[in-house]
Amino acid sequence: MLAVALSLAAAATFALSAMQIDSVTGRVGALQLARWQMGLAFGMTAAASLALGGWQSVGMENFLWLAGSSAAGIMLATSTFIATIQLLGPRLNALVFTLSAPFALVLGYGFRGETVTLVQGAGVALILAGIVLAILGPGGREGMRGPQALGLGLALGVITALGQATGSLLARPAMLAGVEPFTAMAIRSGLGALFFLALLAVPGLRPAARPAVGDIGRISGSAVSGIFLGMTLLMAALAVGDVGIVTTLSSTTPILILPMVWFVTRRAPAPVAWGGAVLAVAGTALITLATP
Repeated sequence: MLAVALSLAAAATFALSAMQIDSVTGRVGALQLARWQMGLAFGMTAAASLALGGWQSVGMENFLWLAGSSAAGIMLATSTFIATIQLLGPRLNALVFTLSAPFALVLGYGFRGETVTLVQGAGVALILAGIVLAILGPGGREGMRGPQALGLGLALGVITALGQATGSLLARPAMLAGVEPFTAMAIRSGLGALFFLALLAVPGLRPAARPAVGDIGRISGSAVSGIFLGMTLLMAALAVGDVGIVTTLSSTTPILILPMVWFVTRRAPAPVAWGGAVLAVAGTALITLATP
């Protein structure tokens, strides 16, 4: 039950972060945004870890697991995640991101021997069906940056989902060993920040100008919601729950993003979108009842 609550809370913060990232599209590039996000996230999570004494929970083996998780889930997946939002818009990006759920189930089964019961599998199917219905219904492609962006955006979205699922799988041993969640995220985001800063050495990847003051505020907000809160909640969920189920529940972002889109655009999502939400809630209930 605790893993379910933590995973759903993470999904809500991911939805908020996606809306904030979308608000700076066209003014801030993916790598530039990732650099700012990771730098801010590291500062916040490292401070929280120091306050909690979390660094004492990290040994070399756990550090290496988290470094691998950072390579897949931060260095790779964060930059492609941001680019996918900028190409497809937050709603369609959220649909593609749900591929992390089946990826995680396959990886968990293949590499860690984790299992999913029939009831949990039915819940997963309902959640994925609800997400597809919510996003692909009328208005589902609203926010996409033109038909030319669809192919590239989908390809980057698949890479994002696989990177996120792999990052979660690699973080699992460290979290099971008792690494404090803020500390785990500080290691992951700190290594990610170093990676994105190192890319400044490549002339073609340097930004033309610094973000405007208002955009820095939005970037900071996305770092707080999506990384400081969201990823820390996800790490905490992985410490107490199955990686496949945690990833599935944290992928309900497309459902939770609907009221946010309504609030921002002042247009209610189509009824079919809310139908998808009902399916996702039913799937979540099945998973909750079947989770010890």
